[in-house]
Amino acid sequence: MLTWEAGCFVAIGIVSTAGQALLYWLLRGWWPPAAANLVSLLVLTVLNTEANRRLTFRHTAAPPVRAHLGAGALFLLGYLLTSGAVLGFRRAVPGASPAAETAVLAAASVAVTVVRFLVLRLAVFRRPGRRRA
Repeated sequence: MLTWEAGCFVAIGIVSTAGQALLYWLLRGWWPPAAANLVSLLVLTVLNTEANRRLTFRHTAAPPVRAHLGAGALFLLGYLLTSGAVLGFRRAVPGASPAAETAVLAAASVAVTVVRFLVLRLAVFRRPGRRRA
């Protein structure tokens, strides 16, 4: 079961990270980094959570409201970490292109995704009878 969940989560994560990076890159032409990241992360978090609820963790009985509320808490952590990475990069490399910012955003998103999988699997989509670790 863990192999299926991890594989499906990775596949959805790759698509979500690519979607977020693309949306960020498009929005970055008009908006500052933090705003572009907020909107792109919000849109893709909702889509990602629903895809994971229906595919990755389909054998759990977590209702949609619980899934999205749990993911909402993770959203805040993800936003702070990814925005911090992009803003820190912009400070370190002031003349960096939006494409370079997008690469930093994608790398930070990968780190957040590992934490997200663990929290979703162990807390949000916990199977009945599974003890908390």
